Amino acid sequence: MVAAAIIVDGRLLLAQRTRPPELAGLWELPGGKAEAGESPEDALRRELREELGVEVSGGDRIGDDVPLPDGRVLRAYRVELVSGTPAALDHAELRWVDGRELGEIDLVGNDRGWVPDLRLHLNGWA
Repeated sequence: MVAAAIIVDGRLLLAQRTRPPELAGLWELPGGKAEAGESPEDALRRELREELGVEVSGGDRIGDDVPLPDGRVLRAYRVELVSGTPAALDHAELRWVDGRELGEIDLVGNDRGWVPDLRLHLNGWA
C-alpha cells in the first residue's frame, strides 16, 4: 500500500474518504494498493492519476512503515505534482493544509504517525 505526500507552496494535499463507513469523513494522504509486480513509484503514479487526475513524479520515503492487519504495510512517499489540478475523483473533498492544520484535522489512524515527518517537509526542513 502506498500513500502520497503532495506538497505545493508549503501545503499538503489531503483527501476525505467516502468509504468504508467506519472511515468515511476522515482525511488521508491519497494512494492505494500496488498491483502485482508494480513498483511503489508506478503504483503512486497510477493511483493518483485515477483518484486525482494528476501526474506525479518522485517517490522519496516519508516516515516509518505502518503495519496493516492483513500483514501488508503502508508506506508514504513525497511526490512532486507534474501536471494537472487535483480533483476529488474518488473522494468526498480535497483540502490543502499547512503544518498547524495538519495537527488539527481528523486523519485516518494509519496516517497519524507521519504527522511529525510531514510537518518537517511542510516547514522546509527536509
